[in-house]
Amino acid sequence: MMPFAILWPTFALVALIVLIWFWLLFERGRHIKANPPTAESFATSEAALRYFEPVEMPANNFRNLFEMPVLYFAIVPLLMITHQANHVQVILAWAYVILRAVHSFIHIVVRKVPLRALVYWLSSAALMAMWIGFAVDIASASARYQHATTMIEITR
Repeated sequence: MMPFAILWPTFALVALIVLIWFWLLFERGRHIKANPPTAESFATSEAALRYFEPVEMPANNFRNLFEMPVLYFAIVPLLMITHQANHVQVILAWAYVILRAVHSFIHIVVRKVPLRALVYWLSSAALMAMWIGFAVDIASASARYQHATTMIEITR
C-alpha cells in the first residue's frame, strides 16, 4: 500500500467539513435575507442563537465535525510518522469518514435522532478501532525493537 493512502479519506473529511461550512453560510445568508436582523437580534449570544435557531442544524453539525474528528486528525500523522498506515487503518479511515458523511446528512436533512445516534456510534467504533489498532501495532513494534537491541548487545 502506498504510504499516503491514509490521506485520501482525510482529504474527504476535510471536504465534508468545508461542504458543511458552505451549507451553514448559505442557510444563514438565506435566513438573513428573508428575516433581516435588528440590533436586538445580536444584542446577546442568546438573542443570536434565537435568531438563527431555524437554520442551526448545519451549525450544530459543523461543531460536531470538530469534536470526535479531532481524534481522527490526530491519529493520521501518527500513523504516517510511525509507518503504521496499513490496509486495515486505511479501510477503517474510509469507514469513519463515510459514516461521518452519513451522520452529517442525517443530522441536517433527515433529522432522525435514533438513526443519527446509531451512525455516530458506528463511526466512533471505527475511530476507536483505529486507535486500538495503532496502540497494538506500536506495542508490537516496540517489543520487536527492544528484542533486536537486546540481541545486538548480547552479541557484542
